[in-house]
Amino acid sequence: MRDFAAIDFETANFERTSVCSVGVVVVRDGEIVDSFYSLIQPEPNYYTYRCTQVHGLTRADTDEAPIFPDVWAQVAPMIEGLPLVAHNKSFDESCLKAVFRCYQMDYPDYVFYDTLRVARRAFPKAPNHQLHTVAALCGYDLRRHHHALADAEACACIACKLFASF
Repeated sequence: MRDFAAIDFETANFERTSVCSVGVVVVRDGEIVDSFYSLIQPEPNYYTYRCTQVHGLTRADTDEAPIFPDVWAQVAPMIEGLPLVAHNKSFDESCLKAVFRCYQMDYPDYVFYDTLRVARRAFPKAPNHQLHTVAALCGYDLRRHHHALADAEACACIACKLFASF
């Protein structure tokens, strides 16, 4: 697979609808050709201490941010016709579906692939298969882990490296 869009969401709380940032990296012919990052006003609009500890975002960061439908209006044309790739797709795919439902948007049945699943087969003896570990094993230095765009970039690099061999 040489054409895809890697995607990563961060959430404000433990509700899947509470996406507060998104990172998207578009890969064509095995090369990164475009990227997108945006903060998003989450729904519901509150932050848990644990989520803020993970990604560093607070309500002050997203109070003036656009809501999901406005952000997705920018993302949708970028990813049109492309499969989506995420590390631990069950999280990101469930967030995307939940926020589409929350805003009563028609979900276009995106095809999702999972770099986590492939990484478990490629690196069975790795100490773990977390994004930063797998990125390092693939030669990518993930410096801003849990920043949605940095994580999407890492996912894209992992996919380019591992999907070619599986």
